[in-house]
Amino acid sequence: MTKIDIRPVKLPDDKQETANHALARVRTYLAEHQNASQIRVNVQDGGDREPLVLPREVVELLASLLAHLGAGRGVSIVPSDAELTTQQAADMLNVSRPFLIGLLDAGEIKYRTVGTHRRITASSLLEYQRKDDHRRRLVADELTQLGQEMGMF
Repeated sequence: MTKIDIRPVKLPDDKQETANHALARVRTYLAEHQNASQIRVNVQDGGDREPLVLPREVVELLASLLAHLGAGRGVSIVPSDAELTTQQAADMLNVSRPFLIGLLDAGEIKYRTVGTHRRITASSLLEYQRKDDHRRRLVADELTQLGQEMGMF
């Protein structure tokens, strides 16, 4: 198993403005070239300019990264098939390891065992997170509706 480092990268305050400026330029380019499946970027290395061709999806991901970093948030990139330890998965969900193990034992999150250790794929963790967010939204909507019916809002 390849070691996965999920520590977020966060830009220092003085570099956030640079990220926001780059984000504006990338978004403008993407908006002006909506049909482009590949994006040509000029990379300046010393005195030479070398064209670099990137798939549009990569540039869109770069824009998303720049948006988060420019807003001062930390960002981690984890491949969807990466296998995480229970501690890494708990850290990603911002819950305790014992709480995560309870979710695993309850069948809420898919995992596999390697010897005596549990391994969770990033994709199954994100699937759980999406379902949990959806359940929370439904409950919040229901509470709002009940509050309105009772004249509390």
